[in-house]
Amino acid sequence: MNDLRLIGQLQQYADQAQQKANEYSGVFGAARQYILEHFGANGLIAAYIVAAVIILVIIAKLTRITFSTLKYLVIPSVGLAFLASLLLPLSFAAALPVTVTLCSLFLLFKG
Repeated sequence: MNDLRLIGQLQQYADQAQQKANEYSGVFGAARQYILEHFGANGLIAAYIVAAVIILVIIAKLTRITFSTLKYLVIPSVGLAFLASLLLPLSFAAALPVTVTLCSLFLLFKG
């Protein structure tokens, strides 16, 4: 009985997702038509290039943030927690929140 209800919910979610996708594709289609009417094919090509550049810049920023987080937060905090668990009478799990906080503060002040 629960399986049928879950399948029904999944079907409902799929229908909602399809409706949202149709809404957004309509917006993109309208924007494309507007650009074609006012600026022509060259304007449409320029809009595609601008959109691609904006997406690439966003991806580059997210990648930089991810690597900074790994470099200045995850790796040092795990290393410091490991050293603290060896040198102090604390467990790794008890030292990890403290080291993550310290490395987070360092990352915030570093900019």
